[in-house]
Amino acid sequence: MSVPTRPHPFWTEPVETAIQSLASRPTGLHTGEAAERLAKDGPNLIGVSGHPSLLAKALRRVGEPMTAILLLSAAVSGTAGDWQSFFIIVLIVALSIALDLYQEREAEMAIDALKKSVAVTATVLRDGRPIEMPVKDIVRGDVVKLRAGDLVPADGIVIASRNALTNEASLTGEPYPCEKCAATCTSVLIAEARNALFAGTSVVSGEATMLVMATGGATMFGAIAASVEAREPMTAFERGVHRLGTLILRLTAFLVLFVLLTQLVLHGLSLESFMFAVALAVGLTPELLPMIMTVTLARGALRMAKQKVVVKRLSAIHDLGAMNVLCTDKTGTLTEAKIALVESIGIDGSHSEAAAKLIRLNSQFASGVRSNLDDAVIAALPPADASWTFLDDAPFDFERRRSSVLVAHDGKPQIIAKGAPEMLLARCSQVELADGTVHPLDAARRSELDRLFEAKSHQGLRLLGVARRDVGPECTTTRPENETDLTFVGCASFLDPPKSSATAAVAKLRGAGVAVKIISGDAAPVVLNLVKQLDLPAQGIMSGEDLDGTSEVALIEKVSSNDLFVRVSPEQKGRIVRALRMRGFTVGFLGDGINDATAIHAADVGLSVEGGTDVARDAADIILLQPDLGVLADGVAEGRRTYANIMKYVRMGTSSNFGNMLSMALASLILPFLPLMPLQILINNLLYDLSEIGIPFDSADDTTLSRPQTWDVGSVLGFTLIMGPLSSLFDLGTFLMLSLVFKVDADVFRTAWFVESITTQILVIFIIRTAKPFWTSRPNSVLAASSIGALAVAMAVALSPLGHFAGFVPLPGGVLAAIAGITVAYLAAAETLKPYALGWAPKNFWAMSISKKVGGVRSHLNFK
Repeated sequence: MSVPTRPHPFWTEPVETAIQSLASRPTGLHTGEAAERLAKDGPNLIGVSGHPSLLAKALRRVGEPMTAILLLSAAVSGTAGDWQSFFIIVLIVALSIALDLYQEREAEMAIDALKKSVAVTATVLRDGRPIEMPVKDIVRGDVVKLRAGDLVPADGIVIASRNALTNEASLTGEPYPCEKCAATCTSVLIAEARNALFAGTSVVSGEATMLVMATGGATMFGAIAASVEAREPMTAFERGVHRLGTLILRLTAFLVLFVLLTQLVLHGLSLESFMFAVALAVGLTPELLPMIMTVTLARGALRMAKQKVVVKRLSAIHDLGAMNVLCTDKTGTLTEAKIALVESIGIDGSHSEAAAKLIRLNSQFASGVRSNLDDAVIAALPPADASWTFLDDAPFDFERRRSSVLVAHDGKPQIIAKGAPEMLLARCSQVELADGTVHPLDAARRSELDRLFEAKSHQGLRLLGVARRDVGPECTTTRPENETDLTFVGCASFLDPPKSSATAAVAKLRGAGVAVKIISGDAAPVVLNLVKQLDLPAQGIMSGEDLDGTSEVALIEKVSSNDLFVRVSPEQKGRIVRALRMRGFTVGFLGDGINDATAIHAADVGLSVEGGTDVARDAADIILLQPDLGVLADGVAEGRRTYANIMKYVRMGTSSNFGNMLSMALASLILPFLPLMPLQILINNLLYDLSEIGIPFDSADDTTLSRPQTWDVGSVLGFTLIMGPLSSLFDLGTFLMLSLVFKVDADVFRTAWFVESITTQILVIFIIRTAKPFWTSRPNSVLAASSIGALAVAMAVALSPLGHFAGFVPLPGGVLAAIAGITVAYLAAAETLKPYALGWAPKNFWAMSISKKVGGVRSHLNFK
C-alpha cells in the first residue's frame, strides 16, 4: 500500500514562483480574469454540498434490522386485530426515528458554524485598485489587503507584511500569536508557515498583503468542513443495535420456519397454525426496546447534566461508557489555556529580580500592540514606582523582534529593550551577573546562554530576553538604531500552566480502564514537558512528519503503542482517531478548536467544552461545562450505568422471549392443540414488556462501572442460549405435569401455562438484573413497582372473568400450587446458572465477529 502524502505546501514556494504559477501579478487580477476563474472554480464558500433529504434519512433508518423487525411486528399485530400493539409500536418507532433525525440535524449545524467563521467581505486589488467585495467572489490569484481585526478570507501566501500578527489558535492549537513575513518557508508544518495565511484565522495587529492560493473547499477550512460533513462508520452504539437486530432476525426466522415445517408435517398447514407462527415472531420482538433505550438514555442525560456534562446525542452516553481510549488536545483540558509568567532568570539560570524589574518596566511603558506575554508580565509583577519616568519608546516590529523604552530614574535615562533572546543577544556587548557586575559578552558566555535558551525551550517555555543601556541626559528619544551596545540582563519565561487537577483526573480515567492519548499541534518539547510536570503515564511519541511517512496499515498497528502525537494537522488528528477505531478501540476525542472538528466528528463520541469554538461544539456529541477531565471521568461512570440498564432489558427480553417461543415451538410438536392462542401470546409479550419499564431507573453493579462497557451481542447470545433453554426446560416440566398428572383440557392448559410463563418471566428480572446474589442488590422502587404491578395485572386477566375474551378460564387449586412450586425451582436454578450465563459467549460467534472485523479493516483500507 502506498504511503499517504500531503499536497506540496504552497508556502514553500517563493512568492515570485507562486505569482507566476497563478498567472497573477502584485497589482492583482483584471476583472475579466477573475470572472473566468470564478466560473471555473466556483464561489469561495465551504460546505456547499447539500445534505440528504429528510425522506432519504428516514428510509435509511427504516432499513435497519431492528426497525424493520419492529415495523413487521406492528403489521402482524394489526393483522391479528391487536390494534393497540400496532399503534404503540408504530409510535415508538416514529419517535425514535424523529429523535435520530433531530440529532443528525444538530450535527449538520457544524457546517453552518464553519461558514460563520470566515469573513464576509474583503479588500481585493482588481484592475490595480483596492475594492471591497464579497468573500465568495475571491478567486485564486487575487491579491488581498488585510489589517488588524480582519478575518482571513482564503488560504494564501504573504507578499508583504508590516508587523502582521495573526491568531491561529483555532486552526493549529498554538496559543501564541504568529508573526507573518514574506520570506519563503522551508517547513511543511502549518504551525511553522510564517509566510502563509489561512482562511478563518484573524489578523490581530499590523498589515499584510496576501496572494490567494486556495479558495473554498481547497482551503484548510474547506478540508475540515468536508471531514465534518462526511459520514463516519457506525459508532459502538449503532453497531450494537444493528447486530442485535440481526441476531433477533435470525432467531425469529429459525423458530418460524421450524414451527411451520412441523405443523405442515404433523397437522397440515392451516390459517390458525400460520397465525401461531406469526405470533411467535412477534413474541420474539422486543417492541419496547426503542422506548427503554430512549428513556434510559434520557435519564442518563439528566444525571450527567448534574455532573456538568451536556449530552447532545443521546446514544453518545453509551459510547462514553464504552470508551476505552480518550484522545485529547492539551490546551484547556490538561493546561489552563492562558499564558502565565513562570519566572525571571539571570544569565546563570537562577532567579533574577533585576530581570523581573526591567521586564515589568518595558511592558508597562511600551506603546503599540500589547501581546498576551505583556499581559502575563503585568499580571504577575508589581508596577514600577513613581520614581520612574517615561521618555520615549520604539514599539515592537517583526524585523527587529523587540521593543524598547527610554525611561529615567533619579534623572538618569536608560534604554530597556526586550524581545526574542537570540535577536536581542546580537545587539549586546556585555552581560550583567547576579551580583550586578558587568562583564564582556565573549564567545564562552554566548555559548552558555545559547545552551540555557535551548534547555528552557525543551521544557516547553517561551522566553523573552531583556537588556539595558545607560545613556546621557541629552538622549530624549529612542530609535531602533540606538539599540546597540546593550547589556544582557536575563529572561522571562512563559508557559500555559498545567491544571492542578489533571494528574488526578487522568489517574481516575485510567483506573476506569480508559487510556489517555495526547494529540497536539504543539512541538514535542512542550508536550513532553507537560507530561513530565503532570507525571502522566505515557509511552511512545509520533510527530506529524512521522505520520506523513506512515501508511494506513502501519498506522493502525502503531497507534496503540504511542500515547503522544505532536505537531499534527487537523487532518492527521482525524487519521489517528480512525486508526484507533479500526484497531478495535471505542474512541473519544476532546477538543475545543476548529482544528479539532475533524477528529471530534471521526470519534465514536466527540467531546468539546463550553468555551470551545462554535465549530467544535457543533461537531461534538457531548459538551463539558467545565474544561476538566475530572468532569469527564464522572460522565463516563454515568454512561456505564446507562449501558448496564439497557443491557438488562436486552438480556431479559431476548432470553425470556426466546425461551417462551422455544417452549411453544416444542409444545406444538407434542400437543394436539396450540399451547397458546395468538392473542394470548401477544398479551404475554405486552405485559412482560410493561413489567420492564422501570429498568431505566435501576442502579448498576460496581463491577459494571469499573471498566469500559460496550454492546456485546456475543454475550447476549450466550446469555440467551443458557437462560432461554433453562426456561424451556421448566416449561416442558409444566407441560408434562398438566398433561400427565392433572390431565387438563386445552383451555385450562393454556391458562396454566400462561400463568407459569408470565410469573417466571417477570420474577426472574430480580435475579438477572444483577451479577451479585439477588438478595444482596435491591432493585429500584420504580422497577419493583412496574414488575409486581404487571404481574398483578397478568394474574387478574388470567384468573378472573376479565380473561374470558382471550380464552382464559379459572384454575384448580392443585394446579396453582404446582405452578408455584415450579416457579420457585426455576428461580433457584436461574440464580445458580446466572454467573455462567453472564460470562459465556459462543466461540463460533466470536470467530465470526473477528472475521467480520478483519474483513472490515481490509475493506476500509481498500476503499482508502
